[in-house]
Amino acid sequence: MNDFSQSHLLYWDASYEIVLALKQVYADVDVDNVGLNQLLQCIVALPNFADDPALANEGILNEILREWYEEVNL
Repeated sequence: MNDFSQSHLLYWDASYEIVLALKQVYADVDVDNVGLNQLLQCIVALPNFADDPALANEGILNEILREWYEEVNL
């Protein structure tokens, strides 16, 4: 298993890296049932997430959710 270290801090502009971390940490989550509020909580709870949660917006969260869905289902 690939662990994300502190040298791989996550920021909103690194959506694919966030998706990889979500995929690893929340492997058992059904992405089809994740809403934007839950997604925000999951991202902020990632151990190496270092950005300001207040910077999140619907566009960023939708992009991350779409990428996560594609990564898991395609």
